[in-house]
Amino acid sequence: MELTNPSFIKDLLERHDFRFSKTFGQNFLITKQIPEKIAASADLDEKTTVLEIGPGIGCLTRCLAERAKKVISVEIDDRLLPLLRETLGGLDNVQIVHNDILKTDLHALLGGEEKLAVCANLPYNITTPILVYLLEGGLKFESITVMVQKEVAQRFCAEKGSKDYGAITLFLNYYTKPKMLFSVGAGNFMPRPRVDSAVLQLRSIEPPVETDPKALFALIRAAFSMRRKTLQNTLASAGIPKERTAAALEKMGKSPTARGEELDLKDYANLEALLRNET
Repeated sequence: MELTNPSFIKDLLERHDFRFSKTFGQNFLITKQIPEKIAASADLDEKTTVLEIGPGIGCLTRCLAERAKKVISVEIDDRLLPLLRETLGGLDNVQIVHNDILKTDLHALLGGEEKLAVCANLPYNITTPILVYLLEGGLKFESITVMVQKEVAQRFCAEKGSKDYGAITLFLNYYTKPKMLFSVGAGNFMPRPRVDSAVLQLRSIEPPVETDPKALFALIRAAFSMRRKTLQNTLASAGIPKERTAAALEKMGKSPTARGEELDLKDYANLEALLRNET
């Protein structure tokens, strides 16, 4: 089966009376080399159990199944289940789970597996909630290799001080080492999306700072709530007096007019500790 061949896809969809759903952000790959390249980039082996989110008609799933011990694909759209039974029939190391990934008990599904990875073409409208759910869930994924909207990938991998640098950048850098692997143009999908895509890899790391992540990210979200304002002003809106923020920044050797994008993860950990100890 040529699962990236447009003629095959159209025939498959017509036979199953399937229509694309904007709600689920469905765009199927029509270039054979791309799912192969994504799967190869994920560094899988015979011990790896892969979690795939939104398998579509299974083109990436088949590539993953060739490389991994097991592939568990979570699909929310029940209309795709009969198509997947056809396209993935005969693959004894593939399990299709009909569920919303954000409501899936990942420990129950994956907890007993020896080595875990995530590899998927993520629905673009819920990319960030999915990554947050995966990283805060407590499971150890060696890597998360996903295709996302290109501008979102740039935000995830942004450098301190850039316009793309924000709270989600810092969140991902707490749990992982993000890297954009390659771009994927809009013409490689059916239907054609309005934006280009990119494949992003998040390698699991130990948190680089010792702090309460809940308190740390509450501070970071507050710091980026009004990007054009100084930290003194943004944190004042969150109930922290300006003079306390100014004093903490001074102890850190930072300008009292510093903005959120000027601090890295260690800076925020230090700022959170100073503000907490002064209460």
